[in-house]
Amino acid sequence: MGLSLVGARSQNLPFAGAYGRAPGYILVMIVEWVIVAFIAYGVSLRGLHIRDVIGEAWPRPIAILRDLGIAIVFLIIASLILNGIGHLLKATPNEAIRNALPRTGVEMVLWVLLSLTAGFCEETIFRGYLQRQFAALTRSAAGGIVLQGIAFGGGHGYQGWRYMLIISVFGILFGLLAQWRRSIRPGMMAHAIQDALGGLVGGHFLR
Repeated sequence: MGLSLVGARSQNLPFAGAYGRAPGYILVMIVEWVIVAFIAYGVSLRGLHIRDVIGEAWPRPIAILRDLGIAIVFLIIASLILNGIGHLLKATPNEAIRNALPRTGVEMVLWVLLSLTAGFCEETIFRGYLQRQFAALTRSAAGGIVLQGIAFGGGHGYQGWRYMLIISVFGILFGLLAQWRRSIRPGMMAHAIQDALGGLVGGHFLR
């Protein structure tokens, strides 16, 4: 939330500065992996493992394809819902969003790595860990889903309040997917695909 506040005040990605987008991508990846490491350490104190947060491993290769199919269908449905909300809110990408998109070949490679990191780390943080913690605190699965979604949207301050609201709904949809599947693996796939394609396509047109 602190990073979100910094981004909202500067109207830019946290850590982005005079050296372009690449250092910002790298630093965001480092921060996200550090948070996941912190979660892994915390759950280990309870005799658990990070895989208990993520969900059971795929028992067979066909399960990977199944979750990939679920991820793609989820993205299609979520896109229809979020586009409708965006239209009602008259949301348009601000300068910070446009500035965050990759332009050069190096930035595009780093963007894909950032997208994979976001898919794994942010799903682990919000849907794997915070959703369960909020559910325990509120004694309600619905409470956990809604609160983690709000926290997820709140972490994107640089995008402005309209997109923060849209991203909160996106987070809630991811939470519903995780609750249904009892795993965050389909959400990880969907998250990484959405970020990677959105950034590469958007960066291509801006370039």
